[in-house]
Amino acid sequence: MTDYRDVNRANWDERAPFHAASPGYDLAAFARDPEHLSDVVTFDRPLLGDIRGLRGVHLQCHIGTDTVSLARLGASMTGLDFSPASLAEARRLAELAGAAVDFVESDVYGAPDVLENGAFDLVYTGIGAICWLPDIRRWARVVASLLRPGGRLFIREGHPVLWSLRDDREDGLLALDYPYFEHAEPVVWQDDGTYVETDHTFAHTTTHEWNRGLGEIVTAVLEAGMTLTGLVEHDSVPWEALPGMTKLPGGEWQVTDRPRRLPHTYTLQAVRTAV
Repeated sequence: MTDYRDVNRANWDERAPFHAASPGYDLAAFARDPEHLSDVVTFDRPLLGDIRGLRGVHLQCHIGTDTVSLARLGASMTGLDFSPASLAEARRLAELAGAAVDFVESDVYGAPDVLENGAFDLVYTGIGAICWLPDIRRWARVVASLLRPGGRLFIREGHPVLWSLRDDREDGLLALDYPYFEHAEPVVWQDDGTYVETDHTFAHTTTHEWNRGLGEIVTAVLEAGMTLTGLVEHDSVPWEALPGMTKLPGGEWQVTDRPRRLPHTYTLQAVRTAV
């Protein structure tokens, strides 16, 4: 397998059932409590606002916990992902939760070919999503093509500074070591684990990822015909992204030593310009 999508899909297909079984995702909570929301959407909710009655699509939805949560807030949701194993878990979760969510299999760049263009009030994408894509401008054009005029993009994502840090130095220092700006060649990782607790040793250990600067992301959104309406940087992230982080109430994590020196995540919002 040489195509980055094939390499990454194999990794996510293997991860999906172990993520679905993990306490971190806690799929059973969606069945126990009809008002349960994922920690990610709970964090997003103040900036997300009232989404009742909106038609939304969640790009790179993985196993659907955030997608189902958005549906519980009143949006008519579609989830899109390139991993059939992830979508199988997402559909199982939606049934478990009693949520009417459509799930569609496609990579992000193929979304305009499988979804109705210009029909969505909300395009939502979350943590750890765009790092799997090689071209941020192409991503932004996809988002714009899906939104109706006046429709909104909402993305909360790991900060490019966080993605560029090296955390395994012998002196314990955090160092900017990986690319901050977008490059054609990916950073290739080898890892036989994942970000949830599991004893499973993974066979598909290779992933290809890309970073890009905050300015590149904003520029891509503007060039695609959207107007920026919000950009907030946060000092927390919803997983233990670096060794020795402190867990905060609500499921967020933060660098223990002087956390305000480091942007952990950001929320960007934009509206498609009426034509």
